[in-house]
Parts: sequence; C-alpha cells; structure tokens
Amino acid sequence: MDQDLKQAIAKGETSLGIEFGSTRIKAVLIDHRFKTIASGSYEWENLLVDGYWTYNLADIIAGLQVAYREMKQEVERDYGIPLQTVGSIGFSAMMHGYMAFDSMGELLVPFRTWRNATTGAAAKELTDQFQFNIPERWSIAHLYQAILNEEQHVPRIDYLTTLAGYIHGLLTGNKVIGIGDASGMFPIDEAAQDYHASMVKQFDELVAAKGYPWKLKGILPKVLTAGEQAGVLTEAGAKLLDPSGTLQPGIPLCPPEGDAGTGMVATNSVRKRTGNISVGTSVFAMIVLEKELTAVYPEIDLVTTPDGSLVGMVHANNCSSDINAWMGLFREFYEAMGQKVDSNQLFGVLFNKAMAADPDGGGLLSYGYFSGENITGIEKGRPLFVRSPESRFNLANFMRTHLFTAFAALKIGMDILTKKEDVAIDSILAHGGLFKTPLVGQKMVAAALNVPVSVMATAGEGGAWGMAILAAYMMNKAQQESLDDFLDQQVFKEVEGQEVDPDGSDVKGFEAFMERYTKGLAIEQAAVDHLVENGRD
Repeated sequence: MDQDLKQAIAKGETSLGIEFGSTRIKAVLIDHRFKTIASGSYEWENLLVDGYWTYNLADIIAGLQVAYREMKQEVERDYGIPLQTVGSIGFSAMMHGYMAFDSMGELLVPFRTWRNATTGAAAKELTDQFQFNIPERWSIAHLYQAILNEEQHVPRIDYLTTLAGYIHGLLTGNKVIGIGDASGMFPIDEAAQDYHASMVKQFDELVAAKGYPWKLKGILPKVLTAGEQAGVLTEAGAKLLDPSGTLQPGIPLCPPEGDAGTGMVATNSVRKRTGNISVGTSVFAMIVLEKELTAVYPEIDLVTTPDGSLVGMVHANNCSSDINAWMGLFREFYEAMGQKVDSNQLFGVLFNKAMAADPDGGGLLSYGYFSGENITGIEKGRPLFVRSPESRFNLANFMRTHLFTAFAALKIGMDILTKKEDVAIDSILAHGGLFKTPLVGQKMVAAALNVPVSVMATAGEGGAWGMAILAAYMMNKAQQESLDDFLDQQVFKEVEGQEVDPDGSDVKGFEAFMERYTKGLAIEQAAVDHLVENGRD
C-alpha cells in the first residue's frame, strides 16, 4: 500500500468529481497527481411522464448517495481508512433542460431533460428575436415554451437552474452555475463572462405584457468561471451526500458544470484553436473559437469552455449505430461457420481493411441514419447502403464507406466553421469506442476534417474525472494561472498520446465521397417517404 497516498487521503489532499450522465451517475476521487484513487457509480434511466422525458428527484438523490458510497467503500477497502474529508468537490451533469422552483424551493413541474423535443416554436422565435441560435434543448427555450403554452406554474417561478446547479445548491445553499453550463441555459457574452445583457433585456420585453412578478436575470443562477470558489459543503449537504455521517462539512466546492465542459477538460481541449470530437451513438465536435461567428447557423450551437471561451459545437444524431449493426451481421456469419470471434479482433480486422480501400470508398454510398439527422434535415431513420454496377464493391471499400459516412453529417457542420467562417483548428482530440482500434478511426477523422487528430491515454477517463480536475484547479490555481496552462503543464504534461496527420490522398477521397453523399440525400429522403416500417409509417 502507498503510505504517502494513504496520508494524502487522510489529510484531504484529494478532489472529488461527480457527474450525472444520461444513463450513469459516476463519482471519481483523484489524488494530487490527478490519478483516479477510487470510483463509484449508479445506473439509471430517464422516464417518459405526461409527454416529457424526466428523472425523478428521489432517483437523483439515491443515485448521488450510491455513487458516493461505492467510491467511499473502495477507499476504505483499498486504504483501510474512513473517508472523512476531501480537498475539493465539483458536480457536473447533462446540460440544458428545465428545473423551475418556487420561493419555498419546491420543484414546480417534473425536471424536463435536454432530450425533450417539445420546444420547437419557442426555439425558432427566440432564434429570430436574438439572431443567435437557440436549440430546442436549451433552458431558455423550455421556459419560453412554457410561457407560450400558458402553463400555470410560470408566474410562481423563483429560480431556474440545471441539474448540476440543483445538486450544487442542495449541498451548498448557493444559487450559482459554471459558465459552461450557463451557456446551455442562455447565450453568454464572452467579454462580460455573464449572460448576454442585451438578450436578457430583449427577453424581458418579449414577455412584459404577461406581467410576471420576475425578471429573467433574477431567476437565473449567478455565473462563475473555473477556478472560483462556489461555496462550501454545509452540514445538511454533508449528511445528504454521506448519510452515514462520516463526511465532514466545510469542504470547498467549485462551480457546477455541464457535461460538455467536463469533456473538454478531460480531453485537454479548452485552449483556443483546439477541439475535441466525441464518438458514440451520436457524434459531436467542439472547437474553441478565436472570435464570434459572422452569422447564425442552425447547425452550430455556441457554448463556452469552463473558463468562458466561446465554443462552436456541431452535433450529428447518427454515428456508430449502423457500423455496429453490420458488425453484428459479420459476427453472425462467422459463428454460422462454426467459429468463435473476439469483438476487439472482429472490429480490428474489419476496420483495418478500410486502410487498403480506394481513397473515396470506391463509389459506394451509405447513410447510417438510425434516427432522423438534424444536420441534413432528414426527419426519420432509414439506414441505407447504395451502389451502382460500376462501383468497386469489395470489403475494403465497404468498410471505408461506413467509416466515412459516420462522420459525413458532422463534416457538413464543420465545413461551415472552417470554410465559411475561416475558423483555424490546430488539433483535435478524439475519444470514444470507435478509436479503440489503433489509427484507423483517427485517419478517417483526419481525412474528414483535414486537421491532426490525437487520441490520448486518458481519453477514456470521462466527465466525472474532468469534473474532479476542475475541483483540483480551484485548489491548485497559481497566481494568474489559466485553465489551459494548468491542464498543459500539470495534468497532461506526461500523458502519452498518438497524433495522426491528415493524408492528402485521404482528404481528397473524403471530399469526393462528400459530393456523392450530398447528391444522394434525395435517395435517403425517398427511403423515408416510401419505406414503411412494420406495416406502418
């Protein structure tokens, strides 16, 4: 056993991050070298109640306590000491959504998550009003839609926050929020490091005739940036987090953040001209901008880093689902031949075939649309594979085509940033299961975006670890040390990574594929229009 580490835990030379994801709540305790000491988790699912996707408050609290308890028990098991204190704590959660409270602190309507697509009218009207893209999942869109619907609870609103802001308030009593999470509630003015004052005024004027007893700024949480202290753990908060009573109050907390911000921290991509790409069922890229965009684009959300720099976010609904479905088919064939196959070997062999393909995928075309795709305006999911008699149909081209199409919708949004807005990108860090096979996924993304792409050894650490890093930054912040310098010089200084530069032939091949992909969207739309699912549309 590491005696130094045992002493560090006893003295509270640690930081704790707890993140509420869409399917899992995770707690991660790190040491002063930013290594994970212990972790705990709680699986949960959202519920559809009265037409809204939600999580109930009892599950939120139960999940918080279970994740903390599992982490605490791991510390006690591995180091033989009770966890009585930590150096700093931070909470993060899914961004956006709607949690509205009255003056007594009672939740007025069940928590409405980011997943609800019920705010279309409000989002469009606010986008037109502000000349700033307001996505449907943003908190202000939820509020304005409730106003348009004349919901009875609206006049009683005393406080509006996110899930992370709610948890932070329970444990500290403070109504504050990190600037990255705030940027998913309402537009942020980068220069002021606060809500955009002129848009706040516009909103108040828009709803003035309703005669509500509140003004917008008065019901939103106070905005804080990374490094600031956001309160301390109260006695009631300590008992809520650790009902056993072992945890002591008085621990400082950093500003609560959104999952986008913790992802940026966990991938060391908060410096201007850097970015990260996260790959899973959906795919999104976040690029830290040097200047504001010149126009409003529905394909691009504008949020911020945890230290307040403007970020352009491109999110595509579909990425790896269709690849996984084809992999399942290849697995079935292999097993039908009487063979057993390891998943990593299956993906590795097939992904590596893509390296031997024609640069453009041989004239093949695929749309991995398991659901509708917001970037291309396709409303329903119809996975599609298409070729002509002249296409070079072989396994290598087949695999390259499916890897290319996984990033095609994303590229449309990214091209707006790089080609229309001349956004400079020095490097992108990629994370997600698709990159477990070395080099292949990186080469495809580098070809799509025409920038160097890195995968780091820490890329699998996740948002709870990133939140713990933000808590550590608050405690370790040297005089005037910026968050990007702290990450570069302390957290990631010795972290190994592998960078892949774009290959000129692959870049040209992806551009040729994109011409085919864009022209073929009419085929995909025809599939939506005419391919009936289970005898019904």
